[in-house]
Amino acid sequence: MSPSIFNYETSLKKCAQGDRRALMQLYEQEAPRLLAVVLRILQNRPLAEDVVHDAFIKIWQNAQQYHSELGSARGWIYTLTRNLALNALKYSHRQVLFEPEFLLDLCDHHAIENEHQKDNVETLVNDPLAQASLNRCLDHLEPQRKLCVLHAYVDGYTQDEIATLLDKPLGTVKSWIKRSLNALKECLQ
Repeated sequence: MSPSIFNYETSLKKCAQGDRRALMQLYEQEAPRLLAVVLRILQNRPLAEDVVHDAFIKIWQNAQQYHSELGSARGWIYTLTRNLALNALKYSHRQVLFEPEFLLDLCDHHAIENEHQKDNVETLVNDPLAQASLNRCLDHLEPQRKLCVLHAYVDGYTQDEIATLLDKPLGTVKSWIKRSLNALKECLQ
């Protein structure tokens, strides 16, 4: 069943009433997509599977807390799951790896203007030399600025979370990220 046909709100209401079949249908509908989202954040399949499992337990236990006036049921499910993934990431002390998706994310945030540039990005993503160039460009950033970029685009932290984590003003973090992305873009060209 496609996400546009599946009734997430009804499913959550049934879960709140103790309908296990509704939870199973919700799991069958969303588990693969949720796993993909969590895996992208954590870069660790066993941990991502645990987080998705925990998310469905939390959905089951907290379905009555969902209120449609606060947003879509599907959005509530994804927010709950993403928050669990970010908490797992925070406490897993995993080593940051530079994956090809990082380069795509980085370039997406710069609103690539034309298809020629997009073709160049796709070529770079599949090229180990391009990944080495990205690592080299990252190494040219000041340590705290590099950390801000990695927290934002690899770890999935919000700018508010980064400001808290680094004990820096939010405006400073925003400025560092923006300038660092511009420096990376320039370095990669």
